[in-house]
Amino acid sequence: MKEEHLQILNKGKDFWNEWRQREPDVVPDLRGAQLTEMDSHQINPLKRRNLRGFDLRKADLGKTNLRAVDLSQADISSGYLDGAILTEADLTGANLQGVYLDAADLSKANLCKANLYFAGLHQANLTKADCTGATFYQADLGAADLTRTNFCNADLREANLMGTRLVNTNFENADLTGSSIWGVSAWDLKLDGAKQSDLVITPKDAPSITVDNLEVAQFVYLLLDNKKIRDVIDTITSRAVLILGRFTPERKLILDAVRDALRQHNFVPLMFDFDRPKDRDFTETIVTLCGMCRFIVADITNPKSSPLELQATVPSYMIPFVPILQEGEEPFSMFRDLKNKHDWVLNTLIYDSVENLVKGFKKAIILPALEKSEELMLRKARTLTTRDIGDYL
Repeated sequence: MKEEHLQILNKGKDFWNEWRQREPDVVPDLRGAQLTEMDSHQINPLKRRNLRGFDLRKADLGKTNLRAVDLSQADISSGYLDGAILTEADLTGANLQGVYLDAADLSKANLCKANLYFAGLHQANLTKADCTGATFYQADLGAADLTRTNFCNADLREANLMGTRLVNTNFENADLTGSSIWGVSAWDLKLDGAKQSDLVITPKDAPSITVDNLEVAQFVYLLLDNKKIRDVIDTITSRAVLILGRFTPERKLILDAVRDALRQHNFVPLMFDFDRPKDRDFTETIVTLCGMCRFIVADITNPKSSPLELQATVPSYMIPFVPILQEGEEPFSMFRDLKNKHDWVLNTLIYDSVENLVKGFKKAIILPALEKSEELMLRKARTLTTRDIGDYL
């Protein structure tokens, strides 16, 4: 540390800022300085400066530009960095216990092994931040953006994660025990080895309900809220369409075209080309998905698993099945029986090319399927017809 730099800083904001303007090429050396309770709202940006090991306890650095600053091993406990710019800053091993980082920008920051116990990070941006091994015990991360944040081996016990954005977030081997996760948006998480016990899925003012799996939390909450689950089911069943067929490279092109055509007409295509759930076989999974759909499109050209899938689903659900078959091919042998016994299986649509299939998609597939769906709904709603034994005496 250069004593003259510390003396300039101690003369106040205006003096420091004037000096920085006069000497822009001078690199301030304040390493090891004690700057507790410092107010630096208006101090010139410390961009790309070395503040490694600084004592900044209770310092007020709110809205300060600390982009790419080296604050590794610094002690900023109980400090104020709300709204501060810490993009790409190095906070490795820093003591941030009880610090206020509300609305701070910590994107791409290095927080490896940092201590953020009881820290306030409400609405903070931690996009792509590396928080490997960091401590967030009882920290407030409410409404924070945690997109692609790396929490590998991090301690997030009893942390507030309510309303956070979790997209491609890495929680491998992290401890999330007791965290509050009501309102999270969770997509494509990495949870291998993560501890997920007692996750609270209810808001603060509601009786506490816990689950042990972050990715299913929202679904469980909807199941518990009977008023909403009916709307969710109605929405899914009115727009979802299951696509069945053979997923060889050649046939996949046809199924992809069907999926794209459904999307263009505001339907939600479900195409079972993913790994089955661990506790369900393929047929059970297909049956489950079938019951969630408005109608089913089944490509029966050169089938492999489709015969079994259709035999398991057609008799069980009064849902329109739209079979499609490439010109020159024949349906599998048991298909005729399925068609004759169940009138919700529409007449097979023969197509000569994928282009024509897409071109006539609405008239040949969607409209007939919806018409049959309305017919089946009316049939299901009919009052049960009964007979009286007295009429036969």
